[in-house]
Amino acid sequence: MAAAETASHAAEAASHSGFDLMPVVVLLGAAVIAVPLFRRLGLGSVLGYLAAGLAIGPFGIGLFYDTQAILHVAELGVVMFLFIIGLEMQPSRLWAMRGEIFGLGLAQVGLCIGLLTLVGLALGYPVAQSFVAGTGFVLTSTAIVMQTLEERRSIGLPKGRRIVAILLLEDLAIVPLLALVVFLAPGGEHTSLIDRLMAVGIGLASIAGLVVAGLYLLDPLFRMLGQAKAREVMTAAALFVVLGAALAMQLGGLSMAMGAFLAGVLLSESSFRHQLEADVEPFRGILLGLFFLGVGMSLDLAVIAANLGLIAVAVAGYMIMKIIGIYAVARLFRASQREAIERAVLMAQGGEFAFVLYSAATAEGIINAEANALLTATIIVSMALTPLMVILHDRLIPKPAVSLDGVEAPEDLSASVLLIGFGRFGQIASQPLFASGYTVSIIETDTVAIRDAADFGFKVYYGDGSRLDILHPAGAEDAHLIIVAIDDREACLKIIELVKAEFPLVPVLAHSFDREHAAELVHAGVDWQIRETYESALACAERALELCEVDEEERRRVMEDVRRRDAERFAIELTGGVYDDAARRLVRGNAQRSKAEISPDAR
Repeated sequence: MAAAETASHAAEAASHSGFDLMPVVVLLGAAVIAVPLFRRLGLGSVLGYLAAGLAIGPFGIGLFYDTQAILHVAELGVVMFLFIIGLEMQPSRLWAMRGEIFGLGLAQVGLCIGLLTLVGLALGYPVAQSFVAGTGFVLTSTAIVMQTLEERRSIGLPKGRRIVAILLLEDLAIVPLLALVVFLAPGGEHTSLIDRLMAVGIGLASIAGLVVAGLYLLDPLFRMLGQAKAREVMTAAALFVVLGAALAMQLGGLSMAMGAFLAGVLLSESSFRHQLEADVEPFRGILLGLFFLGVGMSLDLAVIAANLGLIAVAVAGYMIMKIIGIYAVARLFRASQREAIERAVLMAQGGEFAFVLYSAATAEGIINAEANALLTATIIVSMALTPLMVILHDRLIPKPAVSLDGVEAPEDLSASVLLIGFGRFGQIASQPLFASGYTVSIIETDTVAIRDAADFGFKVYYGDGSRLDILHPAGAEDAHLIIVAIDDREACLKIIELVKAEFPLVPVLAHSFDREHAAELVHAGVDWQIRETYESALACAERALELCEVDEEERRRVMEDVRRRDAERFAIELTGGVYDDAARRLVRGNAQRSKAEISPDAR
C-alpha cells in the first residue's frame, strides 16, 4: 500500500513538473520486458504485446485508463506498416494480383459474411444485428496477419501475396459495408440513391486524387528535398506523405491503411524508395507495437466475466465458421491443403476495422452500447487467440513430405565425374566439364531444383551424398573424381569424410564457406578446395585497380602478391588457427600498427 502511494505521489509530482514521461516509460518498459520473454518462450511478439497491454491497462494494474486514445494513436503503426508493404508492391505486381484481389478476395469475404451471419441468427439475434456482427468479424486484423507473415518471412512468397490480396480487398470493402450499415439502420432504407452514389463517388475521387498526386508530385518533391541534402526534412516529408495519404483516404470514407498502401505503391518505383523505407521503419515498429499494447489494454475483463458463456460461444462460433469459409474458398481456388489450413488459421480472427463498423452501427441504432462492448470483446479475444493458434498449427501440422513425383533415385550410374549438389556453385562448375565432353552424374536433395534443372536440359537424380547407400549406386567408387558443391557446410564436411574413408583413391574437390571451413575440409582429406567468394572477390578487386588507373604490370604484381600472402596465411592457419599471430600479420588493414607487428615483406 505504501509503495502504491509512493508511486502515485511520484506520478503526480512528475505531471506537475511539466511533460509527463511516466506513460511513455511504462509503455516502453512493458514492451521491453514482455516481448523478448514471450519470444524466448516461443509464443511470439504479438502475444507479448497483448499480454503487456492487459497487465498495465485498466483491467490489470490500472496504469492507463483512456485506452481508446492510445489505440487511435497506435493505428498509425498499421498505417506505416501498409506503406512499407506498398513500397514492395510495384504497380506491375499489383496489376498482376488483380485476379486474386477481386476474385479470391471477393469470394472469401462474400462466403464468410454469409456463414458468420448465420452464427448471429443461431444465437437468436435479428437479421440486421447478425449481419453487422458477422461482417465485422470477417474483416481480418491486418496488423496481426502482416506481423505474423513478416516473422515467418512469408510476405514475398506466393501464399503470402495471396493473403495480402485478400487483406487489400477487405480494406476496400469497408466503404460499401459502412454504406450497408446506413441502409440497415432504422429509416436507412429511405436514404436516397443520390446520397449513396455520392459516398461512393467521394471514395473514388479520393483514390483518383491520390494517384494523380503520386504520379506527378511525389517524385519531384523528394528530388527537390534530396538536392537540399537535409536528412531530417526527408524524414519529415516521408511522414507527411504517409499521414497525408492516410488522411485523404479517411476523409473520402476509406481506411487510412488503404491510403498509406497506395502511397507506398506509387513510390515503389521511385529512386528514393529505400530512403523512404529507412526513414519510416523505426516509427512503424514502435507504433505497431503500441497498437498491440492498446488492443491488450482494451480487453475488458469485467464485460468478459459477466458474459463469459456468451462471449466464449460467439468467439468459438465465429472463428470456426470463418475457418471453414476461408478453407473452402482456398481449396476452391486450388490452394494446397497445407496452404488452405495455414491461411484459415492466420485469418480466423476479427480485426481492427470491426471497431469502426460496430461504432457506426451503434451510432445508427442497429446495435446498442452493450452489444457493441460484447462484440468488441469478442474481436479482441479472437485477436489474442490467434498467436496461440499459429503456435498450435506449427506444432501439430507435420512438415510437408518431399514430393518425389518425376524425380528418380540414382541406380547403377557411371560417369567420369560425380557432382554432389546442383545449386549456384554446381551449375557453374558443370559447364566446363560438359564443354570438354566429360560425362557427369549429378545428385541433389532439393526436388524443386531437380525439376527446374530438367527444364534446362539436365538429368539430376535425387540423393543425399552423405549416405553410403546413395554414393554406391551413384557411381562414386568408379568415378575419376567427385565434386562436392552443396551449400550446407556441415553436410559438406560429412560427405568428404565419408568419401575419403570409403573411396580413398578418388580425388575430391569442394568449395568452402570461409577460412575455418576450408581448414576443416583440408583436415578431412579434401584434395582441393576453394572458398566460394575467393575468386569473385579478387576479380572485383582487380577491376577496381584498373578503374583506379593502376597499370597492368603493377596490377599483376599486386594480385600475385595477394594470392601468395593468402596461401602463406592459410598454411599457417592449418596448424595455428585463424587467430594465429603470424597469420594475422599477413593481413593488410587500415588500422595503425607498430613496425614490429608488420611482416618484413610488407614494409
